[in-house]
Amino acid sequence: MIHKHWESSEMSDRTVLITGTSSGIGLATAVAAARAGWHVIATMRNTAKAGPLLAAAEEAGVTVDLRTLDVTDPASVEACLAGVDRLDALVNNAGAGHIGTLEQESLDDVRAVMEVNFFGVLHVTKAALPLLRAGKGRVLTVTSVGGVVGQPFNEAYCAAKFAVEGYMESLAPVAATAGVSVSVVEPGAVASEFVSNVGLTDDAAEQAGPYAPALAAYLDRTRGAFANAQAAEDVAAGILDLLAAERPAFRMLTSDAARAFAGVKLKDLDGSAVQGLTSGWVA
Repeated sequence: MIHKHWESSEMSDRTVLITGTSSGIGLATAVAAARAGWHVIATMRNTAKAGPLLAAAEEAGVTVDLRTLDVTDPASVEACLAGVDRLDALVNNAGAGHIGTLEQESLDDVRAVMEVNFFGVLHVTKAALPLLRAGKGRVLTVTSVGGVVGQPFNEAYCAAKFAVEGYMESLAPVAATAGVSVSVVEPGAVASEFVSNVGLTDDAAEQAGPYAPALAAYLDRTRGAFANAQAAEDVAAGILDLLAAERPAFRMLTSDAARAFAGVKLKDLDGSAVQGLTSGWVA
Protein backbone atom coordinates (compact mmCIF):
# COMPACT_ATOMS: atom_id res chain seq x y z
CA MET A 1 0.00 0.00 0.00
CA ILE A 2 1.39 3.44 -0.94
CA HIS A 3 0.68 6.20 1.51
CA LYS A 4 0.79 9.86 0.52
CA HIS A 5 2.23 12.31 3.04
CA TRP A 6 0.23 15.51 3.42
CA GLU A 7 1.50 18.83 4.68
CA SER A 8 -0.25 20.27 7.74
CA SER A 9 -1.33 23.37 5.82
CA GLU A 10 -3.39 21.23 3.47
CA MET A 11 -5.65 20.01 6.31
CA SER A 12 -5.40 22.75 8.92
CA ASP A 13 -9.00 23.90 8.60
CA ARG A 14 -10.53 20.42 8.50
CA THR A 15 -12.11 18.55 11.40
CA VAL A 16 -12.39 14.79 11.90
CA LEU A 17 -14.17 13.01 14.74
CA ILE A 18 -12.77 9.59 15.62
CA THR A 19 -14.43 7.13 17.99
CA GLY A 20 -12.64 4.60 20.16
CA THR A 21 -9.29 6.38 20.45
CA SER A 22 -8.05 4.95 23.76
CA SER A 23 -5.91 2.33 22.03
CA GLY A 24 -5.13 0.51 18.79
CA ILE A 25 -6.37 1.77 15.44
CA GLY A 26 -8.30 4.68 16.94
CA LEU A 27 -5.32 5.99 18.88
CA ALA A 28 -2.97 5.61 15.90
CA THR A 29 -5.46 7.31 13.57
CA ALA A 30 -6.01 10.23 15.93
CA VAL A 31 -2.27 10.92 16.17
CA ALA A 32 -1.68 10.41 12.43
CA ALA A 33 -4.55 12.74 11.52
CA ALA A 34 -3.31 15.42 13.91
CA ARG A 35 0.18 15.13 12.43
CA ALA A 36 -1.36 15.60 8.98
CA GLY A 37 -2.92 18.85 10.18
CA TRP A 38 -6.49 17.80 10.88
CA HIS A 39 -8.30 19.19 13.89
CA VAL A 40 -8.95 15.88 15.66
CA ILE A 41 -11.90 15.31 17.98
CA ALA A 42 -10.68 12.17 19.73
CA THR A 43 -13.45 10.39 21.61
CA MET A 44 -13.66 7.48 24.00
CA ARG A 45 -16.18 6.11 26.47
CA ASN A 46 -13.95 6.64 29.50
CA THR A 47 -11.51 9.55 29.26
CA ALA A 48 -9.70 8.22 32.34
CA LYS A 49 -8.09 5.84 29.82
CA ALA A 50 -6.76 8.71 27.69
CA GLY A 51 -3.20 8.47 29.04
CA PRO A 52 -1.72 6.47 26.13
CA LEU A 53 -3.37 8.74 23.53
CA LEU A 54 -2.24 11.95 25.20
CA ALA A 55 1.28 10.57 25.63
CA ALA A 56 1.46 9.55 21.97
CA ALA A 57 0.14 12.95 20.90
CA GLU A 58 2.72 14.73 23.06
CA GLU A 59 5.50 12.58 21.65
CA ALA A 60 4.33 13.44 18.12
CA GLY A 61 4.19 17.14 18.98
CA VAL A 62 0.45 17.45 18.29
CA THR A 63 -2.72 18.07 20.25
CA VAL A 64 -6.14 16.46 20.09
CA ASP A 65 -9.56 17.62 21.27
CA LEU A 66 -10.45 14.90 23.78
CA ARG A 67 -14.16 14.27 24.42
CA THR A 68 -16.30 11.66 26.13
CA LEU A 69 -18.45 9.58 23.81
CA ASP A 70 -20.26 6.32 24.53
CA VAL A 71 -21.49 5.17 21.13
CA THR A 72 -24.19 3.01 22.74
CA ASP A 73 -25.75 6.00 24.54
CA PRO A 74 -27.71 8.35 22.25
CA ALA A 75 -27.60 11.09 24.90
CA SER A 76 -23.80 10.85 25.02
CA VAL A 77 -23.62 11.03 21.23
CA GLU A 78 -25.90 14.06 21.14
CA ALA A 79 -23.90 15.84 23.86
CA CYS A 80 -20.61 15.21 22.08
CA LEU A 81 -21.83 16.45 18.71
CA ALA A 82 -23.66 19.44 20.20
CA GLY A 83 -20.39 21.33 20.57
CA VAL A 84 -19.16 20.67 17.04
CA ASP A 85 -19.67 23.47 14.53
CA ARG A 86 -17.90 21.91 11.57
CA LEU A 87 -17.23 18.29 10.66
CA ASP A 88 -15.45 17.18 7.50
CA ALA A 89 -15.02 13.50 8.36
CA LEU A 90 -16.18 10.86 10.78
CA VAL A 91 -14.15 7.74 11.54
CA ASN A 92 -16.32 5.10 13.23
CA ASN A 93 -13.70 3.00 14.96
CA ALA A 94 -15.15 2.11 18.38
CA GLY A 95 -15.98 -1.56 18.66
CA ALA A 96 -15.60 -4.63 20.80
CA GLY A 97 -14.56 -8.19 20.06
CA HIS A 98 -16.53 -11.19 21.21
CA ILE A 99 -15.87 -14.92 21.23
CA GLY A 100 -18.71 -17.35 21.80
CA THR A 101 -21.15 -19.70 20.15
CA LEU A 102 -24.92 -19.71 20.05
CA GLU A 103 -25.70 -22.69 22.24
CA GLN A 104 -23.52 -21.44 25.09
CA GLU A 105 -24.36 -17.75 25.25
CA SER A 106 -27.50 -15.75 25.83
CA LEU A 107 -29.25 -13.62 23.24
CA ASP A 108 -28.56 -10.69 25.56
CA ASP A 109 -24.86 -11.33 24.95
CA VAL A 110 -25.50 -11.14 21.22
CA ARG A 111 -27.58 -7.97 21.57
CA ALA A 112 -24.74 -6.34 23.53
CA VAL A 113 -22.32 -7.07 20.68
CA MET A 114 -24.78 -5.58 18.18
CA GLU A 115 -25.22 -2.46 20.33
CA VAL A 116 -21.53 -1.61 20.28
CA ASN A 117 -20.52 -2.74 16.81
CA PHE A 118 -23.66 -1.95 14.82
CA PHE A 119 -26.11 0.38 16.54
CA GLY A 120 -23.25 2.41 18.01
CA VAL A 121 -22.04 3.16 14.48
CA LEU A 122 -25.56 4.17 13.47
CA HIS A 123 -26.04 6.46 16.49
CA VAL A 124 -22.89 8.43 15.72
CA THR A 125 -23.30 8.50 11.94
CA LYS A 126 -26.92 9.67 12.15
CA ALA A 127 -25.96 12.51 14.50
CA ALA A 128 -22.99 13.52 12.33
CA LEU A 129 -24.69 13.48 8.93
CA PRO A 130 -26.17 17.01 9.04
CA LEU A 131 -22.70 18.44 9.69
CA LEU A 132 -21.13 16.19 7.09
CA ARG A 133 -23.72 17.23 4.49
CA ALA A 134 -22.96 20.88 5.17
CA GLY A 135 -19.26 20.31 4.55
CA LYS A 136 -19.53 17.68 1.78
CA GLY A 137 -17.63 15.36 4.11
CA ARG A 138 -17.09 11.66 4.44
CA VAL A 139 -17.87 8.70 6.71
CA LEU A 140 -15.24 6.01 7.25
CA THR A 141 -16.24 2.96 9.27
CA VAL A 142 -13.69 0.46 10.51
CA THR A 143 -15.28 -2.94 10.06
CA SER A 144 -13.21 -6.12 9.62
CA VAL A 145 -12.57 -8.98 7.27
CA GLY A 146 -15.09 -10.51 9.68
CA GLY A 147 -17.65 -8.32 7.95
CA VAL A 148 -16.99 -10.28 4.75
CA VAL A 149 -16.20 -13.82 5.86
CA GLY A 150 -18.02 -15.46 8.76
CA GLN A 151 -15.63 -17.00 11.27
CA PRO A 152 -16.03 -19.78 13.87
CA PHE A 153 -16.86 -18.63 17.40
CA ASN A 154 -17.31 -15.10 16.05
CA GLU A 155 -20.99 -15.48 15.17
CA ALA A 156 -22.21 -12.37 17.00
CA TYR A 157 -19.20 -10.24 16.10
CA CYS A 158 -19.34 -11.19 12.42
CA ALA A 159 -23.11 -10.68 12.36
CA ALA A 160 -22.60 -7.13 13.64
CA LYS A 161 -19.83 -6.43 11.14
CA PHE A 162 -21.87 -7.94 8.28
CA ALA A 163 -24.71 -5.65 9.34
CA VAL A 164 -22.45 -2.58 9.33
CA GLU A 165 -21.09 -3.49 5.90
CA GLY A 166 -24.57 -4.00 4.47
CA TYR A 167 -25.87 -0.80 6.00
CA MET A 168 -22.96 1.30 4.75
CA GLU A 169 -22.99 -0.27 1.29
CA SER A 170 -26.69 0.57 1.06
CA LEU A 171 -26.26 4.07 2.52
CA ALA A 172 -23.33 5.04 0.29
CA PRO A 173 -25.21 5.87 -2.95
CA VAL A 174 -27.92 7.73 -1.02
CA ALA A 175 -25.41 9.79 0.99
CA ALA A 176 -23.48 10.53 -2.22
CA THR A 177 -26.51 12.38 -3.62
CA ALA A 178 -26.07 14.82 -0.70
CA GLY A 179 -22.32 15.12 -1.21
CA VAL A 180 -21.22 12.71 1.53
CA SER A 181 -18.92 9.80 0.68
CA VAL A 182 -19.12 6.55 2.64
CA SER A 183 -16.29 4.00 2.97
CA VAL A 184 -15.51 0.91 5.01
CA VAL A 185 -12.04 -0.08 6.20
CA GLU A 186 -11.43 -3.81 6.58
CA PRO A 187 -8.37 -4.84 8.59
CA GLY A 188 -7.38 -8.40 9.26
CA ALA A 189 -5.46 -9.23 12.43
CA VAL A 190 -4.12 -6.03 14.00
CA ALA A 191 -1.58 -5.75 16.80
CA SER A 192 -3.66 -4.00 19.45
CA GLU A 193 -5.51 -4.64 22.71
CA PHE A 194 -8.53 -5.87 20.74
CA VAL A 195 -7.90 -9.57 21.44
CA SER A 196 -7.07 -9.11 25.12
CA ASN A 197 -10.25 -7.09 25.53
CA VAL A 198 -12.33 -10.09 24.44
CA GLY A 199 -11.74 -11.47 27.94
CA LEU A 200 -10.99 -15.12 27.19
CA THR A 201 -9.27 -16.98 30.04
CA ASP A 202 -6.62 -19.65 29.57
CA ASP A 203 -9.13 -22.36 30.45
CA ALA A 204 -11.86 -21.10 28.10
CA ALA A 205 -11.64 -24.15 25.85
CA GLU A 206 -11.97 -26.50 28.81
CA GLN A 207 -15.25 -24.80 29.73
CA ALA A 208 -16.69 -25.07 26.21
CA GLY A 209 -18.31 -28.47 26.73
CA PRO A 210 -18.98 -30.27 23.45
CA TYR A 211 -17.26 -27.43 21.58
CA ALA A 212 -13.98 -27.68 23.55
CA PRO A 213 -11.87 -29.32 20.80
CA ALA A 214 -13.13 -26.86 18.20
CA LEU A 215 -12.50 -23.83 20.42
CA ALA A 216 -9.02 -25.04 21.34
CA ALA A 217 -8.17 -25.41 17.65
CA TYR A 218 -9.63 -21.97 16.88
CA LEU A 219 -7.65 -20.30 19.67
CA ASP A 220 -4.40 -21.92 18.49
CA ARG A 221 -5.01 -20.65 14.97
CA THR A 222 -5.93 -17.17 16.21
CA ARG A 223 -2.80 -16.83 18.34
CA GLY A 224 -0.76 -17.60 15.24
CA ALA A 225 -2.60 -15.03 13.16
CA PHE A 226 -2.09 -12.28 15.72
CA ALA A 227 1.58 -13.17 16.10
CA ASN A 228 1.96 -11.81 12.56
CA ALA A 229 -0.57 -9.01 12.92
CA GLN A 230 -0.53 -5.73 11.03
CA ALA A 231 0.54 -2.67 13.00
CA ALA A 232 -2.24 -0.28 14.00
CA GLU A 233 -0.15 2.57 12.58
CA ASP A 234 -0.25 0.98 9.13
CA VAL A 235 -4.04 0.75 9.26
CA ALA A 236 -4.12 4.39 10.37
CA ALA A 237 -2.00 5.37 7.36
CA GLY A 238 -4.57 3.74 5.09
CA ILE A 239 -7.38 5.62 6.81
CA LEU A 240 -5.46 8.87 6.25
CA ASP A 241 -5.25 8.01 2.56
CA LEU A 242 -9.04 7.68 2.44
CA LEU A 243 -9.48 10.95 4.34
CA ALA A 244 -7.31 12.76 1.83
CA ALA A 245 -8.49 11.03 -1.36
CA GLU A 246 -10.44 13.12 -3.83
CA ARG A 247 -12.72 10.17 -4.59
CA PRO A 248 -12.31 7.57 -1.83
CA ALA A 249 -13.14 3.98 -2.67
CA PHE A 250 -16.01 2.37 -0.84
CA ARG A 251 -13.88 -0.51 0.47
CA MET A 252 -10.28 -0.55 1.72
CA LEU A 253 -8.64 -3.82 2.72
CA THR A 254 -5.62 -2.79 4.75
CA SER A 255 -3.06 -5.54 4.13
CA ASP A 256 -2.11 -8.26 1.70
CA ALA A 257 -3.32 -10.82 4.24
CA ALA A 258 -6.69 -9.09 4.50
CA ARG A 259 -7.00 -8.90 0.71
CA ALA A 260 -6.16 -12.59 0.34
CA PHE A 261 -8.62 -13.65 3.03
CA ALA A 262 -11.51 -11.48 1.88
CA GLY A 263 -10.65 -12.22 -1.73
CA VAL A 264 -11.85 -15.77 -1.18
CA LYS A 265 -15.31 -14.23 -1.10
CA LEU A 266 -14.93 -10.87 -2.80
CA LYS A 267 -13.87 -10.14 -6.34
CA ASP A 268 -15.08 -6.54 -6.25
CA LEU A 269 -12.25 -5.59 -3.89
CA ASP A 270 -12.74 -1.82 -3.82
CA GLY A 271 -16.55 -1.89 -3.97
CA SER A 272 -16.69 0.04 -7.26
CA ALA A 273 -18.85 -2.51 -9.12
CA VAL A 274 -21.59 -2.54 -6.46
CA GLN A 275 -21.46 1.23 -6.08
CA GLY A 276 -21.58 1.70 -9.86
CA LEU A 277 -24.68 -0.49 -9.96
CA THR A 278 -26.64 0.98 -7.05
CA SER A 279 -25.69 4.62 -7.67
CA GLY A 280 -27.67 4.35 -10.88
CA TRP A 281 -30.75 3.52 -8.84
CA VAL A 282 -30.80 6.95 -7.18
CA ALA A 283 -29.30 9.19 -9.85
